[in-house]
Amino acid sequence: MRSLPIRWEGAHEARFLARERSYTLKRIFPYKPFEAPVVTIVSCAAVLLVVPTTARAHGFAGSRFFPATLTTDDPFVNDELSLPTVSSIVTLDEGGTRDTEVAVDIAKRITPNFAIEVGESVINLKPPNESSQTGFGNLELAAKYEFFESDEHETILSLGAGVEIGGTGNKRVDADSFTTWEPGLLFGKGFGDLPETVSFLKPLAVTGLVGVAIPTSASTRTVTLNETTGERDIDIERHPDVLEWGFAVEYSIIYLQQQVKDVGLHPPFDRLIPLVELAFETPLNRGQQGLTTGTVDPGVIWSGKYFQLGAEAMIPVNSCTGNDVGFIAQLHFYLDDLFPHTLGRPLFGEKK
Repeated sequence: MRSLPIRWEGAHEARFLARERSYTLKRIFPYKPFEAPVVTIVSCAAVLLVVPTTARAHGFAGSRFFPATLTTDDPFVNDELSLPTVSSIVTLDEGGTRDTEVAVDIAKRITPNFAIEVGESVINLKPPNESSQTGFGNLELAAKYEFFESDEHETILSLGAGVEIGGTGNKRVDADSFTTWEPGLLFGKGFGDLPETVSFLKPLAVTGLVGVAIPTSASTRTVTLNETTGERDIDIERHPDVLEWGFAVEYSIIYLQQQVKDVGLHPPFDRLIPLVELAFETPLNRGQQGLTTGTVDPGVIWSGKYFQLGAEAMIPVNSCTGNDVGFIAQLHFYLDDLFPHTLGRPLFGEKK
């Protein structure tokens, strides 16, 4: 579950990327007054509540199980809880600030294929040769609608919309004072429909997303007093619209053992899903267009009946992102399996 990448789930989605002085990078949850978009989302949600669906929980399309990814959002809707997601990476802020975050995300299905998500994080920033600062990040909200599923071709498509509510976090950890909205498209495709001649490729799957983070403020002005000259200094920080894009390439040992060929692996190795996630952000305007940053995140997920464990390295793709390798780890609970008759089922519509 990631915020659109503001992780969508999330999350989480990757607030772990470098924060440039000219703008702050946002993940998947990542203008108008706040009230107008809220009315729109609530109205759309009301319509979706009455749409009949046959969507299944737990990230399935046919025989394909899509796990909840760590740094890019997954395309399915579900009742799930990430508690905690822990990440740490050195950003370029102030010559190399270590950004460590502990996040929690919860997603709840309203109908079988429409869900809402809430996320919050505690952030610790440790600049070089300075004391660390700890505080809450901005509150993140999101909604996701799974509008297409093909069991035969193991395909899922979803629409998502997220918002990071400005001013709800602590300024000492650089929480933005302005709100950021992010609509996006999410997809998942398994390759179980490949011919038998390449059956070894059938366990492969790809999930991904494309979204745009739209800040409600084009720039922020900070006025400071120059103690030497007595004059006021004005610092203008521009906030561009940012293209959020990324994908995950997975090779499911679970699918290999159950759907292709039992190669004799035993627990816990028969429940592994090695994967590589790639999360990127590209500013689109306000003098910063084209400056892509991001990370490549190789790792592994172990998926059981009630929960999954995941861990990945976070490798900066260029010097604009950072110079040191970070990490992200997550404990993720399947609420639909833990509480199938209460918390883990949709509020309306078909009960699975």
